[in-house]
Amino acid sequence: MTTREKVQVREVGLRDGLQMVQTILSTEQKLEWCRRMVDAGSVEIEVTSFVPPKIVPQFADAAEVARGALEIPNLHAAALVPNLKGAQRAIEVGLRKVHYVLSASNEHNLKNVRRTTAESVEDFRRIVVERDAGGSTSRSVTLGAGVATAFGCTISGRVEESTVLGLVETLLEAGADEITIADTVGYANPGQVRALMRKVLAITKDVPVACHFHDTRGLGLANVVAALDAGVRSFDSSLGGLGGCPFAPNATGNINTEDTVFLLESEGLDTGIDINALLAIRETIAGWLPGEPFTGAIARAGLPKTFDLREAVVA
Repeated sequence: MTTREKVQVREVGLRDGLQMVQTILSTEQKLEWCRRMVDAGSVEIEVTSFVPPKIVPQFADAAEVARGALEIPNLHAAALVPNLKGAQRAIEVGLRKVHYVLSASNEHNLKNVRRTTAESVEDFRRIVVERDAGGSTSRSVTLGAGVATAFGCTISGRVEESTVLGLVETLLEAGADEITIADTVGYANPGQVRALMRKVLAITKDVPVACHFHDTRGLGLANVVAALDAGVRSFDSSLGGLGGCPFAPNATGNINTEDTVFLLESEGLDTGIDINALLAIRETIAGWLPGEPFTGAIARAGLPKTFDLREAVVA
């Protein structure tokens, strides 16, 4: 049998998915979610965010969740941080991967982290310097840098390609080990994604690149296909489509992990993830989060009988 090309699906439900829900999950519930995702084959998980608890109470237990996640075999745990202090906390806990985010839209950055995009760039430089000045453990931390609102902004509107590409170049020069391009507010369309991601990949070369799409206007999975066409092989998604940006009116959340895995597997790619196991986890999480909107066509309609033939399709 022909070996299928591998593609990475990074689960962000525990971070992006939980940041706006009303119910505060316990630390043990979050860790059970992590363990079950790993058992399902989903090993790249953004487990928490190191932000002030007064801003997002859901992450008051960020350190405890991170420590617990580090004890789960085969889990590659990461955390999102908005500033130097958050990065310091994540590294002190022992996480080997830290995701930093800033917005291509200066107005969105001011709303989101209360400083300009340029100031956020300088903060990332400080994080890299501090990481590199630490001991061998600190220096082994992978620093990912995300460019949010890369395809448009609900506050400022159009975001120029040149702005995004300039930020990618700046973040790489500053020391980013990975780049994520995010459609934070669900403005992207496939043509736009295909064009921008080809240019991003031409800049990043061997540096890993991921895409983070939202399905706010129903184009999330279409944008995944466009990014695949451009050469991207790593995607963020959230179980049940949980999550969204607080500055995107009527946002419907991230692309759904179950549907994303189904799409990628149907395209002949190997995610290593068991969709039926994801559906079982989804039922548990839905019970923990009463009243929260969950999305997903596979959860509604089920897998087609022909899906077992997917390995006969190769990219």
